[in-house]
Amino acid sequence: MGVGTSNFVIRWINFFTMLLAVAVIIFGIWMSNHHDGCRKSLTLPVISLGAFIFIIVRTSTATCQHLKEFDFSFWTLVSSLTFHLQYLIILCFILIAILVFTVLAFIVTNNGSGHNVAGLRYKEYQLEDYSSWFLKQLNNSRNWAHLRSCLVKSEDCNKLSKKYKTLKQYKLAKLTSIEAGCCRPPSECGYPAVNASYYDLTFHPVSASYDCRRYKNSRVVKCYDCDSCKAGVAQYMKTEWRIVAIFNVVLFVVLAIIYFVGCCARRNAARSHSKA
Repeated sequence: MGVGTSNFVIRWINFFTMLLAVAVIIFGIWMSNHHDGCRKSLTLPVISLGAFIFIIVRTSTATCQHLKEFDFSFWTLVSSLTFHLQYLIILCFILIAILVFTVLAFIVTNNGSGHNVAGLRYKEYQLEDYSSWFLKQLNNSRNWAHLRSCLVKSEDCNKLSKKYKTLKQYKLAKLTSIEAGCCRPPSECGYPAVNASYYDLTFHPVSASYDCRRYKNSRVVKCYDCDSCKAGVAQYMKTEWRIVAIFNVVLFVVLAIIYFVGCCARRNAARSHSKA
């Protein structure tokens, strides 16, 4: 592979990497448009990663274009190869960061799953099923105060009565993890449902769970202080982290291919010049 061929390969590597960076940014924007302001914890890191890769590639392309304006002397080639080396080193660090985050994401989201309840189409969740990292984050009073205020503002619970007009529709509904954990008392309490947003709390609870005492029909209380609500949020976060982790696996594979091809192109360019 000659110098011209290697430079051609490097230019195409930059082009495909730029397309990949744009795809990462689009994925981050998609996440932001499908979630409210309280559930965008992973949106900014994803968009930032895409923007960072885009800037690195754009700078690399601009530098190569600038070098073309001068004669390809020995020092020009050395400068070009040195810059591409720096580019590959940065790309290597990006790969390591993606790999570390992805492994940690799979470890953190390995535990926790819903429990089927007779007569319900959705699952209920228990906080102790999830990883210690989730427990630490959700049991932190400051973190939960912020999440709680977000849940109240989102009005997920208040929308249930509009979505399900009758009690029969509500009982046959397939609620999300947050709706199941935060908008209603756990089924073990045994409170009879009057409608999608109101339960008969005069009924003596069957279970001694503190969540049965914490639940209130008030739109600003509901079960937002319940462990079942924290578990529902943990399940939601687990799902989100898994989506990003799977996306990162694809991103890692593509960037790894680009990295190794770039290394080979740079090595061949340097070797061809030394033989010339």
